[in-house]
Amino acid sequence: KSTPSGLSYIADLNGGSLDHKMDHLVCFMGGSLALGAYTNPDGLDSPKAQRDLKLAKAVTYTCYQMYARQPTGIAPEYVRFVKGRDMETGSNARFYILRPETVESLFILYQLTGDPVYREWGWEIFQAIEKHCRTEIAYGSLPDVGRTTVKLEDRMESFFLAETMKYLYLLQDPDTPIDILNTHVFNTEA
Repeated sequence: KSTPSGLSYIADLNGGSLDHKMDHLVCFMGGSLALGAYTNPDGLDSPKAQRDLKLAKAVTYTCYQMYARQPTGIAPEYVRFVKGRDMETGSNARFYILRPETVESLFILYQLTGDPVYREWGWEIFQAIEKHCRTEIAYGSLPDVGRTTVKLEDRMESFFLAETMKYLYLLQDPDTPIDILNTHVFNTEA
């Protein structure tokens, strides 16, 4: 956990040494842990499932903070956790290429828990993307999440529409019945 805020994060292990950095790519783990908790063979009330659900919520909150703590409201590619200073944007990771992992976890946690905070966070992220990544005809990658006035890169990854926008749309459409535990399967870019 970070200090002083106590943010939960998943660090890298490089050659036996712990690197206190968390990539945006890791933000899918909140949703995966939550799905694991809700499908635990011992039931959701088991100690292991409750531990996993608590960690899912905590990691997803950290991923949300990766967005909320930037001037643009957009997360960098990764952050570093420095003792006493919580998270800092990685020096060569100030860019955002429209990644979906955080909003995927927000969608899953909202579907499983019904907690409206996940929709609220998703709406904040959507508004930041609209404000800082929208172009006249599409969306572009943001080269520096720490600056509110930069020229967008002429690049929109396929996963942006296939995943990021899909989860943001479904997160704001609570009237469409979705059963992610028993009926519907979501996969990458499909």
